[in-house]
Amino acid sequence: MELRKATQGRITSYRRGCKRAKPPNANLRRDVNKVLRPLPVENNDDEDEPMEEEQCFSTGFLKNANLEPATHFKAPRYSLIREVGRGSYGVVYEAIARRSGARVAVKKLRCDAPEKVELALAEFWALASLEKKHENVVQLEECVLQRNGMAQKMSHGNKRSRQYLRLVETSLKGERILGYPEEPCYLWFVMEFCDGGDLNQYILSRRPDPRTNRSFMKQLTSAVAFLHKNNIVHRDLKPDNILISQNSGSPVIKVADFGLSKVCAGLSCIENEGDDQVNRNTVNVNKFWLSSACGSDFYMAPEVWEGHYTAKADIFALGIIIWAMIERITFIDAESKRELLGTYIRQGSEIVPVGEALLENPKMVLHIPQKTRSIMSEGVKRLLQDMLAVNPQDRPDAFQLEVRMDQVTCAA
Repeated sequence: MELRKATQGRITSYRRGCKRAKPPNANLRRDVNKVLRPLPVENNDDEDEPMEEEQCFSTGFLKNANLEPATHFKAPRYSLIREVGRGSYGVVYEAIARRSGARVAVKKLRCDAPEKVELALAEFWALASLEKKHENVVQLEECVLQRNGMAQKMSHGNKRSRQYLRLVETSLKGERILGYPEEPCYLWFVMEFCDGGDLNQYILSRRPDPRTNRSFMKQLTSAVAFLHKNNIVHRDLKPDNILISQNSGSPVIKVADFGLSKVCAGLSCIENEGDDQVNRNTVNVNKFWLSSACGSDFYMAPEVWEGHYTAKADIFALGIIIWAMIERITFIDAESKRELLGTYIRQGSEIVPVGEALLENPKMVLHIPQKTRSIMSEGVKRLLQDMLAVNPQDRPDAFQLEVRMDQVTCAA
């Protein structure tokens, strides 16, 4: 949590101790999220066969005297052109897919510590578990595991890959696995390059446009409904992790960055039928309780601060994002100094995240809209009030939200 106060008309942030502990990986991934839906690249028929690293990624712009001349290897699958983002979690490059010539984004994640391995595997597992594609959700084209100069295409549950199993063991045990050289592994995610920036950049660099707001509201709701239908709780929905593609002419939302996501697949749902308990072998993400208090504080639901929540926390985060987008409510992030979309509660000279304020005062009434001259329909106002209900049981689930969002956006 942060201590914040208003200064000269702007919101400035000052950090202080956090009341409720977050996992050590919660702050590792602020800048490395500029990757999107993949474009077609060449197939790898021998995906289980290790290949030289340079056969996958040519880093010609990075000089390395220890590498063999490129002529000794096959043409690289991807040529890394330039670095476009960097954080403590990894690096993002703009790259070219050799066969298609398409511009792609390649995210390189360093797996040299248990918390980083956990984040990388969470993203891989979430994206790899999606059997179908959705226009508004990042799609994984391929993920490559690299170590000791060799690269191997990742496949979920590959028991033949010792490197993959070692990563899983590292994540589960939360400690370095002894008996292996200390050279770190890397995971490379190949996805579509995005030219529209994130939601913050897109919205705040343009004049208010109700039509764009309605389109984004429907796209975001559709994306979250798709994720929940596929048993994925994102847990870190925020404007930084919502990217914009303009390849089709009209802006298209892309929900990205699944490092804190939770895949609930494989868990059965016990329901009562009369005096008997019936195991449905189905997954309902709204009935599975999660306990890791993770995410970004301005978008965290009250129950997340307590560390006991379900997928309804994603609905709350989405409500904060949509509210801020419609009214263009912003604050200044303490670390990046960027202006970010996000709603909050004023307490004197301080501003406090809505979720935290509701946790401390569950009877507090949210004033939606916040600005007196705001143009917001009664339908949208009621929907936001329901999405931001302090009791998660009073919030619509993602499927109910999708229906209601269609109704209020069509009526607007």
